[in-house]
Amino acid sequence: MESDEQQIEALLRLIDDPDHEVYTTVAKKILDYGSGIIPRLESLWETTPNESVQERLEMLIHRVHFQILRDAFIEWAAEDQPDLLTGALLIARYQYPDLNHEDILTRIKKLERNVWLELNNYLTALEKINILNSMLYNHFHIKSTEVNQSFPKHFFINSILESKEGNALSIGILYQVLCQRLDIPVHAIGLPRQLLLGYFNNFSDGFEKEILMDHKRNSILFFIDPATGQIFSNNDVKAYLKRLMIPLRSQYFQPQSNKNIVQITLKELSLYYKDAPHQYKYEDLKELVRILS
Repeated sequence: MESDEQQIEALLRLIDDPDHEVYTTVAKKILDYGSGIIPRLESLWETTPNESVQERLEMLIHRVHFQILRDAFIEWAAEDQPDLLTGALLIARYQYPDLNHEDILTRIKKLERNVWLELNNYLTALEKINILNSMLYNHFHIKSTEVNQSFPKHFFINSILESKEGNALSIGILYQVLCQRLDIPVHAIGLPRQLLLGYFNNFSDGFEKEILMDHKRNSILFFIDPATGQIFSNNDVKAYLKRLMIPLRSQYFQPQSNKNIVQITLKELSLYYKDAPHQYKYEDLKELVRILS
């Protein structure tokens, strides 16, 4: 009986086969080996002068990584309370499959500690957010680009922490991750055409029935634009909706689930890959969005 090693060698020799049906069969069998086949594919890529074969090898490596990532997304989505930072790391792994999670966690812990050292139990909600904003935008120098003018790298949490530049979606994720770790009740809300975070007070299962915060019930104290840290009142948000002729609806002021936040980010990221030669990435990301639906 032919050993696995012999089968792999035979398959690798057929990667350059000009017959598309033969190559499709070979590719499927290679993918069945999972992550264990990646070192062999990478080694072959390094020693192959043929560019078309290199392209096939690159795509095979990508497909193996994507299979692993897809399974990870399925597992994450099935959790009772999927963790937002883990979701952000999964998004980043699409572009950076060998991502160093520990390095990212270390950077976030450093940011968290710098904010925590300035906090105390006597601060108001606004004072806490001002400290967080000062740390992110003044000390750490986070900058934001418009989502529709971003580069794909602006969606990835590792890139934000390294370059200190992201968009409202990715910075919003970082902002919420820090708030979760610091026990600050800030959550993204579902406002149309604008990503805003809400500082929730008296958080309960019933708060979503309120159209907007009112000072008697104190559902949402104020709103935060994660792109800049700018704070908005309820009147500001009402004026925004009125200007766009959007009616007040309770669902606009519900906290978005971590799964939904990741799904929205993947949707926006996918739009950067709709055209050739990266259309396969568009299809990949659409598949991940479907997994979270």
